[in-house]
Amino acid sequence: MRRRSSLTSLLTAGALAATVLLTSQATGALDTTAPGTGDRTGTHASADSASRDARGAARHWVNTWTSMPQLTEPHNMPPAPFTEDGLVMDDTTLRQTVRVTVGGDRIRLRFSNAFGGTGLPITAASVAFPEGGKAGTDAIRPGTSRPLTFSGRPSALVPVGAQVVSDPVDMKVAPGTNLAVTLYLADGQASNDITSHPGSRTTSHLLRGDHVTAEDLPGATATNHWYFLSGVEAWSAKSTRAVAVLGDSLTDGRGSTTNGNDRWPDQWFDRLQARRGTAHLAVLNQAAGGNRVLHDGLGPNVLARLDRDVLAQTGVESLIVFEGVNDIGTAAATEAAQERVAADLIAAYEQIVTRAHAHGIEVHGATLLPFGGNEMYDDPAGHRESARRKVNDWIRTSGRFDAVIDFDRAVRDPADPERLRPDLHDGDWLHLNPAGYDRLAAAVPGRLFR
Repeated sequence: MRRRSSLTSLLTAGALAATVLLTSQATGALDTTAPGTGDRTGTHASADSASRDARGAARHWVNTWTSMPQLTEPHNMPPAPFTEDGLVMDDTTLRQTVRVTVGGDRIRLRFSNAFGGTGLPITAASVAFPEGGKAGTDAIRPGTSRPLTFSGRPSALVPVGAQVVSDPVDMKVAPGTNLAVTLYLADGQASNDITSHPGSRTTSHLLRGDHVTAEDLPGATATNHWYFLSGVEAWSAKSTRAVAVLGDSLTDGRGSTTNGNDRWPDQWFDRLQARRGTAHLAVLNQAAGGNRVLHDGLGPNVLARLDRDVLAQTGVESLIVFEGVNDIGTAAATEAAQERVAADLIAAYEQIVTRAHAHGIEVHGATLLPFGGNEMYDDPAGHRESARRKVNDWIRTSGRFDAVIDFDRAVRDPADPERLRPDLHDGDWLHLNPAGYDRLAAAVPGRLFR
């Protein structure tokens, strides 16, 4: 395993354009239970900013949750009345939940304005444990809300194209815990170009007025999207490291359960937690439905977003590349076009491996799933299927990846390998259901991540 030094990790993270790294010590103490997986306890306790805790154990920052920032499409904008002409979320509280992977003694949050048309003015923000530990709820557990600050200030203006990182919050978070993050925008964002992650598969809540510290939001408007929030970092043991996943809707969880956290990376993380030798691994889902490797689709293409979504993420030492089916499916169904897209995908994978290896990151290639029977991607002449097989053959045999994860073999129909197993897809012969995503999670070799 190639490992980056802590200095290299800091330099890499610092290279992200216009990122503001802010540090300040939160004060106070709170004794509470952190619901999430089981009935674990969590406490807010003071901690210094050195690289060791009070017992002398080495610690470092590791991303524990991410979402890929995207330009919000018109139909994914905040619902009425929270989107107006040239203005969103005026005098609005936004509460959203996210499920972290690894835990830590402190956390800090990242907010992105990567695609905003104007600065993003965050008037106030807080983090808490949701009531009952549930994803998608508008209620928080009484007594657990902690204010977020930014360089000691209660508010922040996120410049166009930039992100800000909150000050650390002394909040012990167990692995697999859901967090509730609440923002208040007094003046809204004065643009209809805003940053979000539409495929949250998690319910968020919007309510007029300042309710950052409110225990629940009666009358709030629900929407199944995340806005502005792009990352959570945990102050974890030095042995903790992150695995990033580059993907499309199959990793973003199309076909999974809303508020169920049963995408394949979620289910894989649960498997990692069940084994002592892999419980130190964070899983970072950097996927978006409709995303492509070679060309922009829903979000920037993989070659364009690799620096932002992988190389600049804290603590990443491994990468899984599971993307390319949208490139094949959107290219013309001709022999020449499909030969070209297959060759271009292989060249792009080479570039990803080269660039990641330069940062000491191992790269694992995942084979592409079949799409026979899908109305949009399947073509009668089989040119797209030929391209998929060519790409998969290269992934399996080229030796360029540090390891191969054979997702194709895990979910294809043995009687008809050009199609998914009928019991594992969500009805469109392209996306999986939770049982299918469980098959992908089980197909990741345990020996790769010890």
